[in-house]
Amino acid sequence: MTLVVGAFTIGLILALLSMGVWISFRILRFCDITVDGSITLGASVAAVLLISGWSPWSATLAAALAGGAAGLATGLLHTRFRIQELLSGILVMTALYSINLRVMGRSNVPLLNVDSLATPVARLLTRVTGGVDTILFLGWPVPVTDAAMLLTVLLITTAVAVLIYRFLLTHIGTAMRATGENAQMVRAQGINNQAMLVFGLVCSNALVGMAGALLAQYQGFADVQMGIGMIVWGLASIIIGEVLVARLTPGLALCGAIMGTILFRLLVAIALRWGLNPNDLKLVTAVFVFAALVLPSGIKAVAGKLRKGSRHA
Repeated sequence: MTLVVGAFTIGLILALLSMGVWISFRILRFCDITVDGSITLGASVAAVLLISGWSPWSATLAAALAGGAAGLATGLLHTRFRIQELLSGILVMTALYSINLRVMGRSNVPLLNVDSLATPVARLLTRVTGGVDTILFLGWPVPVTDAAMLLTVLLITTAVAVLIYRFLLTHIGTAMRATGENAQMVRAQGINNQAMLVFGLVCSNALVGMAGALLAQYQGFADVQMGIGMIVWGLASIIIGEVLVARLTPGLALCGAIMGTILFRLLVAIALRWGLNPNDLKLVTAVFVFAALVLPSGIKAVAGKLRKGSRHA
């Protein structure tokens, strides 16, 4: 059960990353790989501030702002300097590796004996349960700290998803969605599509930076290598989520991204539980992404042939 709770917790944390990737990849139609650097930037900023005595909430907010700054840099490189979108993300991601090392001062920052966002919830659960270290969840004992982190992340992810959904229904949110669909039409309506693009990238990477801060607090450390391959996680989660939901309205797409992230994390956790070599994790992740990309179209093709065969019969 601890494995399942951990998978759900990390899945909910990475759901913030998936929602950020969804904004850039699906809303803006912008292939932004700044994610691999901005999630580490969020983790490193939060870790350094936490060990410096900042409160978890202020450290997490600062991490989100740092991630937003990374998105701003990518957006400006693309809109102001006319650098191709993929190359803009590569440049910022490459620069962030050195910046993250500068922020942390070393390659790894442990968070020992440092409060996290879940610490008040853990204290409350301990007080309610009479001071025990574990609580029963569906009949299985779960450490109070893990349960507290799961509840905290669940509340944060749900609140962020609701805020994103409500924002996308506003005039600015509608303009941002239209920017990804048809930039020429947006300009004809008197809207600065480049400003919308930059704003969307800022929001996207702010969510990614927040995910990095929460991930560092849950794992108990920030590492300069922790962001490698995270864009693949985000894209895989979005694709799996789109398979799970039939209609791609903003609300359902957000729910699909969250469900896809949790399911993807559960699949990885089960694979590790069954003896998968951690060195093969990236390879298995690539296989999962390939399957998520190919299987839906293959299933639709087979279903179409079956329908045609039934009509001719």
